[in-house]
Amino acid sequence: VAKANVGSFKRTEYWPFTLRLASGAQDMAKVLEVRHSAYARHLPEALTASLREPEVLDGAEGVALLLAESKLDGAPMGTMRIQTNQAQPLALEQSVQLPQWMQGLPLAEATRLGVSLDGTARLVKAALFKAYYLYCLQAGIRYMVITARAPLDRQYERMLFQDVYPHLGYIPLSHVFDLPHRVMYLDVQNVRQRWEDAGHAWSEFMFYTEHPDLHQQAIA
Repeated sequence: VAKANVGSFKRTEYWPFTLRLASGAQDMAKVLEVRHSAYARHLPEALTASLREPEVLDGAEGVALLLAESKLDGAPMGTMRIQTNQAQPLALEQSVQLPQWMQGLPLAEATRLGVSLDGTARLVKAALFKAYYLYCLQAGIRYMVITARAPLDRQYERMLFQDVYPHLGYIPLSHVFDLPHRVMYLDVQNVRQRWEDAGHAWSEFMFYTEHPDLHQQAIA
């Protein structure tokens, strides 16, 4: 990703972890470890047991798995799955039809977000979303799309995600245990301007800080 696509870097910041694309069985085991642990904190084991194993979508075309690992011991600290709609419809489209204004446009859905429960959780989450944004920028994606349960949806509101269907609120999604979720989006073309106009606390982190621990191949 060229620097001009992000902003003029004002500083360089290093993390206590690295962030890259997961590849191979060993990486997949780490992804599953942190994924299951994160979901098990909020949902009963009956719903999360299946997350101990890879899902079909994990190996599908147009899907990238992000993995954050501790520099100290290689322990998994966070993960996110990114799926574009270039090869097949987004996972959320199994449960809800996207509106006409999104039809035919390049989209990317972030799912299976999980972070380890330690003092770096907020930083790892921010790093994953920076990688998600840069991935979308590089791939020519128009809208970043997510689904979120309460109260986790509040964190996306703070990132200025908007409701795809403002009047529907929480929609039960059949592909995620029929749990009610909000379907939300960010416009890749104007997210930087919106964040800067709002004086968003993450603006410098996202657009003006170089992070060498975010490996180039994670966003290529």
